[in-house]
Amino acid sequence: MVSANREMAVYCFDTLVSHYNNEETPPPAFQEANHPLFVTWKKIVNGGEPRLRGCIGTLEARRLISGFKDYALTSALRDRRFPPIQAKELPSLQCTVSVLTDYEDAEDYLDWEVGKHGIIIEFTEPETNTKRSATYLPEVPAHEGWTKIEAIDSLVRKAGYNGVITEAVRRRINLTRYQSTLFSMHYSEYLSYVKATRGVGPGINGINKPSFA
Repeated sequence: MVSANREMAVYCFDTLVSHYNNEETPPPAFQEANHPLFVTWKKIVNGGEPRLRGCIGTLEARRLISGFKDYALTSALRDRRFPPIQAKELPSLQCTVSVLTDYEDAEDYLDWEVGKHGIIIEFTEPETNTKRSATYLPEVPAHEGWTKIEAIDSLVRKAGYNGVITEAVRRRINLTRYQSTLFSMHYSEYLSYVKATRGVGPGINGINKPSFA
């Protein structure tokens, strides 16, 4: 089984830095495989709690190299919840890569474990029969300190349902649980890795960046 690793996070930083510099992305240093994946960008300011700046991925298996390249940019620049990440934010960024595994159909909406499983919910609205779906990665409910029901209700809202969340609504949910491995890397760690393996070039808009020439 493929696990998330440092080289995947490096490749996501490489992709974003190369985008800002209008350069080709250096080749990745991890093996190709097929898995669902997510890329999460957070911003850490003055040593405070990391704040989400973008998180997008796919629940369908795809090639890891093209997948991380695509979603590194999509999550950084096209997450509609946030303005695009700017180059000047690079020194404050943390990248987390997630590789999803072990999909299972749950018995009901409570048949999963906080901190172990990511969850996908699918349901139809009782009033309109509109189909809704959404997911939380395994670390989200645990980080928020939610109970299972709190996580489910939050996910129902994330899916776009604005009605009253009753037990009858919850029972309409089809839940898929999954597990994941993840690896997080701060920009400073990325720079240290690049310096040790490739050398460091001049800054981009005053920011230190790796040189890939």
